[in-house]
Amino acid sequence: MAEQEWLSERFAEHQDRLHAVAYRMLRSRSDAEDAVQEAWLRVSRAETDQVENPAGWLTTIVARVCLNMLEARRSRPEEPAGALPPEPAGPQRSAHPTGPSDPENEALLADSVGVALMVVLDTLSPAERLAFVLHDVFDVPFGEIGAVIDRTPVAARQLASRARRRVQGAAAASDAARSRKRDIIAAFLTASRNGDFEALLALLDPDAVTGEARGAHAVAGFFAGRAQAARPALVNGVPAAVYAHRGLPRAVITFAINNDKITCIAIEADPDRLHELDIVFLSTADTSRPHPSGENEA
Repeated sequence: MAEQEWLSERFAEHQDRLHAVAYRMLRSRSDAEDAVQEAWLRVSRAETDQVENPAGWLTTIVARVCLNMLEARRSRPEEPAGALPPEPAGPQRSAHPTGPSDPENEALLADSVGVALMVVLDTLSPAERLAFVLHDVFDVPFGEIGAVIDRTPVAARQLASRARRRVQGAAAASDAARSRKRDIIAAFLTASRNGDFEALLALLDPDAVTGEARGAHAVAGFFAGRAQAARPALVNGVPAAVYAHRGLPRAVITFAINNDKITCIAIEADPDRLHELDIVFLSTADTSRPHPSGENEA
């Protein structure tokens, strides 16, 4: 009983860190919760006589669970989300929004371990991903990382270094594209709120689609005057827009853009999918830069 109490206390003490490790590895809140729960089941059955560093030991267990989940995830394709009606009828549960006055979370999404991770993390092998996240984000020694992935410390260091180069390269390459995409989305929302059909047409590719609407004229007509409740946001670190009710997300609008023209607009209102997203509403200052075409963003 004393050992179980000690385990429970240590696990509770480090649970926030364990959730953070799992979420950074898996990029899914529900998967992270499952990983921590599985880790607790393993911990509760383990012998603790030789545990000298509870934090490191628990982190290692969570990392091994995440590694197994990543390997399993690679063998099953994700289901694509379809376009949904843009004006959901009622409020949905929170998708973990962060208010515009929370600079810490905005900075988290804006640094290389936020933005570039969104771009590159899923392209890394599970071992690269684990080595990079554990070392660069959580400062876990390469000796402990190597034990998790059955590699030497030198090999773990090489994996992390390779992943870091890819993340840093993606960060540099994506900054300009993300800024431009944010500008275009904000201009689209402004035109939509104002019912400015011609401005919407100027932003849309001639073959743009959204739901059942096909072609720029149909899409512009669909959105003209309809974005009153939409706010610019970062969704999993990517510029998008969010319909909000009393500050809570009701639907997420994502944009595909090619050659500075919007080619596809998809709207997600399923509460289970929304619950998986990291949403950071952008303040007015973040979306008030002049649009390159001369239009001001709202």
